[in-house]
Amino acid sequence: MFKKMKVKSIWLPLLFVFFIPNVIGASSIKSKSPGFDTHITNNSLAVSPDEQIAIVSDSREQSILVYDLTNGKLRKKIDGFGSPRNIVFIDGGSEFIVSDSTLGTIRFYSLKNFTLKDEVVVGPGAFGTAVSPDGKTLYVNNQAHNSVTIVDLEKRKPIDVITGFAQPKQGIKVSSDGKYIFVTNFQGDKVSIVDAATKKIIREITGFSSIRGISITADGGTLYAANSGRNSISAVDTLDGNIKGEIKVGREPYGAALSPDDKLLFASNKADHTIDVINVADHRVVKTIGGFKEPRQAIVFSQDGDQAYVLNRDLSIARVDVKTYTITDIIQDK
Repeated sequence: MFKKMKVKSIWLPLLFVFFIPNVIGASSIKSKSPGFDTHITNNSLAVSPDEQIAIVSDSREQSILVYDLTNGKLRKKIDGFGSPRNIVFIDGGSEFIVSDSTLGTIRFYSLKNFTLKDEVVVGPGAFGTAVSPDGKTLYVNNQAHNSVTIVDLEKRKPIDVITGFAQPKQGIKVSSDGKYIFVTNFQGDKVSIVDAATKKIIREITGFSSIRGISITADGGTLYAANSGRNSISAVDTLDGNIKGEIKVGREPYGAALSPDDKLLFASNKADHTIDVINVADHRVVKTIGGFKEPRQAIVFSQDGDQAYVLNRDLSIARVDVKTYTITDIIQDK
């Protein structure tokens, strides 16, 4: 699928100094800790596979919130974080993982009672996370060490480190077939494509401007990236790395989220407090939805594509009817 390019592989064994797998409560932080890379801010939203629970975070807060989507109420607040970065569900939705760049860990929580089950240390700077389609592997961006840590989710321990990146932060995606990993490099405004089998970077795509959120079509052929630096969404051919289209959107776009059928793209404009709805077929903005509060990359579609959940600055969730392009309700801690 991709043309290979030679990239010098650099092994950094010192990174494993941070690896202390399977340690519950290995990290602790005082409530007024200055934290790690606190000048970098992001938020995260994960929706359980049964779409009954939503979990949200903001790296400026030392807690995460659990919402019941059925009744639209706050169900639990979990404290004890430093800089929570990303949240993903695993094991069919029975557990969820929270990465923390200050603690340098990924924490495993039970969805049944929201208790900490396990904690794996991967080093300060742990940021964006992505799970392989088979659910066996977790990929963790580390912006401080310019690397991606590979974690075995069955054994719950780091098994490898891929180097050669430049400040990989929130953006990381795995192709639907699990063969490729797309890693956003904030420094240099580029996306690195990694062969999951060889664990080598095989291509770098450039031409972005303050790149933020990315999405990959189901066939792996097109990558959409938000350019907060030039208020646009880039459509990139992953085969040759060329930008084949540029879609003008609102100010400071952060998110670029594809609907499950790949027909719509939601571009969230942080400075405008809006979302531009893009028709993927012709790259036309068909609607601008207002009423949000600094929306970033945290956008999740329901499995049927009829609804979308958008995280606001105050950690409330706007539920959007995708057919009418309207906000139907706001889920928040009242």
